[in-house]
Amino acid sequence: MVTLVQDGNRRLIATVDDAARRQNLRPGMTAAHAQSLIPDLVLIDATPDEDEAALTELALWCTRYSPLVTPDPPAGVFIDIAGSSHLFKGEAAVMSDLCARLEAARFSARVAVADTPGCAWAVARFGRQDIVPPGKMSDVLGPLPVAALRLPAHTVESLADVGIERIAQLASKPRASLQTRFGGDLLLRFDQALGTATEALVSLQPPEVPFVTFAFAEPIGDPADLQRIIVRLCRMLADALETRGIGARRLDLVFQRVDNIAQAVRIGTSRPTRDAKHLGKLLSERLVLVDPGFGIERATLTASWVEALSERQTIGRHVADDESDADLGMLVDTLRTRLGPGRVYRLAPVESDIPERAVERVAPVAPPKGLSWPDDLPRPARLLSPPELVNAIAQVPDAPPAFFVWRKNRHRVIKADGPERILGEWWVSDKDIGLQRDYYRVECADGERFWLFRDAPAHAGGRWWLHGLGEA
Repeated sequence: MVTLVQDGNRRLIATVDDAARRQNLRPGMTAAHAQSLIPDLVLIDATPDEDEAALTELALWCTRYSPLVTPDPPAGVFIDIAGSSHLFKGEAAVMSDLCARLEAARFSARVAVADTPGCAWAVARFGRQDIVPPGKMSDVLGPLPVAALRLPAHTVESLADVGIERIAQLASKPRASLQTRFGGDLLLRFDQALGTATEALVSLQPPEVPFVTFAFAEPIGDPADLQRIIVRLCRMLADALETRGIGARRLDLVFQRVDNIAQAVRIGTSRPTRDAKHLGKLLSERLVLVDPGFGIERATLTASWVEALSERQTIGRHVADDESDADLGMLVDTLRTRLGPGRVYRLAPVESDIPERAVERVAPVAPPKGLSWPDDLPRPARLLSPPELVNAIAQVPDAPPAFFVWRKNRHRVIKADGPERILGEWWVSDKDIGLQRDYYRVECADGERFWLFRDAPAHAGGRWWLHGLGEA
């Protein structure tokens, strides 16, 4: 199947599917030529306006990953994740999440991450790896065909006529002769892919999203000046959010440099807020990621994720309970900005007798579920997951160990308490059928305390496992 566009009196192929591509049909070929090769070829009139609108809509959806998103017609989207990948636990996690969501929506996509848009474009379409390590762009691009440089079809054909088919061959040719024979676009795309020439991308601004912008009479680059701009933008945005009765859950700050390169940082909050001082502090923490270059001429602050935020009646401390007005949201936001979202969490109890299942990680400010751990079943301060096998000897069968060896260190037990028998949860997993653990809290001669269990009676060949460290 191919789609056609009208070009004067001719009908040209605009796009081809995989089956047509395997039959050597290419965009730019006339419909008559294509039908002479494949008589039963399916021809459909292209709808470029609808395609462009759909691509723009897809690009707006991609702003969930970064504020710097640029459609690349006819079938591409550039996403600058330099300042936002930390919110998704890295570049690989961003790609994985993006591909999973597109696949769930029945979109087929190829994704690549590189230091330059040109390199990412080439690797996504002609390469085999997903992430190009910093400084390895020339090694990755060298074996790729020259078509990976986003060159017009006639330029690619002209290069093929003189025997230049790979990008690495261009590096060995005199630049002056290449420019004279093939034009300046060839060297520009070559330099942009390798990062020796900058490529400015105009990012989308989602409609109906609160944002404020500020342009400077002279370019600025001093960190103190940037912090003052952040404070001013946050105040302006907070006023806009208050007018709408909403609070920000995610902010995108974009600095536009004089060389048309955008530098963006993104922060998230645990709860909707429009506290300008708090938001400014979080954004200032990410200023280390901003390279002002030769100066910044414009700054834009966007609340890309907002939620309703109604006014709340405050209670004076002299009449409120001790913890009634405790709000850890600001502390959590600061820790998440400094340490990363995945490193700040809260442990919550789960209804399970198996120790490793009795706890789960939840959001730091997630509401409590009303569960608690039993007071009469003490647990160690640190739980090993999975438990580690130890060599232990007991004085008599089915007694606590007299000593054990863990990580090549011998521990002599002077006190022991137990057993606490835990049986498997057969209604959760078939693997739990027949599971039995006898736990002992032990204290060693050097004062250390451990939590061990035997996975079967001694006469059945039970083995000893270390499951916890510290006071139980």
